[in-house]
Amino acid sequence: MRTVFKDEKVLKNCKIAQMLQNQPPHLSFHTPGHKAFGWDITELTYSDNLASPTGCIAEAEKDIASLLGAQKSFILTDGSTSGVLSMLYAAKSLGVKRILTSENAHKSVFNGCAALGLELLLYPTKISKKIPLPPTMYALKCEYPSLLEGADALLFTSPDYYGNVADLSNIRAYCDQTKKLLLIDGAHGGHLHFHKEIYAGAYADMWVDGVHKSLPAFTQGAVVSARTGVCADALQKGVDIFRTTSPSYPIMASVEYAVKYPQNTELEKQVKAFAGNPRIYQNTDWTKLCALVGKNAFTVEKILQNEGIYAEFCDGNVLCFYLSPATELTDFERLKNRLKSLFLEFPLTVDEEKDGAQAVRMELLDGKTEWLPLDEAVGQVSAAFCGLFPPCTPLLLRGEVITNEKIDLFKRATHTFGLKNGKIAVWKGAKKE
Repeated sequence: MRTVFKDEKVLKNCKIAQMLQNQPPHLSFHTPGHKAFGWDITELTYSDNLASPTGCIAEAEKDIASLLGAQKSFILTDGSTSGVLSMLYAAKSLGVKRILTSENAHKSVFNGCAALGLELLLYPTKISKKIPLPPTMYALKCEYPSLLEGADALLFTSPDYYGNVADLSNIRAYCDQTKKLLLIDGAHGGHLHFHKEIYAGAYADMWVDGVHKSLPAFTQGAVVSARTGVCADALQKGVDIFRTTSPSYPIMASVEYAVKYPQNTELEKQVKAFAGNPRIYQNTDWTKLCALVGKNAFTVEKILQNEGIYAEFCDGNVLCFYLSPATELTDFERLKNRLKSLFLEFPLTVDEEKDGAQAVRMELLDGKTEWLPLDEAVGQVSAAFCGLFPPCTPLLLRGEVITNEKIDLFKRATHTFGLKNGKIAVWKGAKKE
């Protein structure tokens, strides 16, 4: 526990943690089955109940909502995915039938809409230097007016996995004008409540903060919030359905601790200064340090891993390092100095700095699918959403023509989703000539 709860001042202001620290010793004839006295407990007379909180958890959620600028916030111990599903359920209960979102939305958006019977209106993700970009409201209006008009709600990822922030102020203005709901998957932006001008909660009707990704919380710790009472009531129903009935008290305590953790202004300053390096991708979110490595990305990743330095993910072009306010300055200095030397050892070529070709897509066919070895699937049409894990966004959409470049990424990546035993599902008879 001490590896996460390092700040004693913050810890003293955390209601759930204080309850756990002060719990009375007792004999455990209740779950969990390990029977070890400690923080991993269940709902007891003194420990409150996440499903219907009236004590320390209720106080913690009230504090969190105040810090995030929400009407109501709900602690999640199931990760941001349960928050996304809860938002989608709430949106549907408020009359939403069609949701506009990007092709590179998180897989939970695709799964949630499929499970709830919501229609997804997808706009293509623009790519620059092989990095997906967030849309501007102006571009959406000019290029996809029919999609905008047909949507009842808009769902954006902000910040995205590369630290890009959506055009939030103009998107909010459009939603106000058209009376559409705005949902934001801010799974990678829980720390941005320190920067309200780019924080999801300053604009969205409902949003998710995946606090374990960028704040000092245990894995699966997250928060989903609503800006108004109407959305809060609908969101409560969604949370009741999708949130576990066996929440982890250590995770709950860490969520409260993480949201209350102070801003690390000195670290931010140092990171932003290094981000001026031409080999660092220019984004908006300081915690996403994206090193432009090019064709040697997987090689550099292995070099760093052999030295005990692990990035969040490698996409075959970029090595993305995730920082947080809890990152030690000495650790950042070590990373910065090592990257500088690796940039000299592995320079980028001119070709690697050019924009890549856009994906080719075909209409989905009514027919059977088959699983093919990766090398045999080039030119075929993907029958499933497939990608690298993380960031768990589709590298291939259903209906997208499979290219050599993407097959090569799948073969070189450590973790993927949508594949099975080195094979990929394709539509029979749909090969692109």
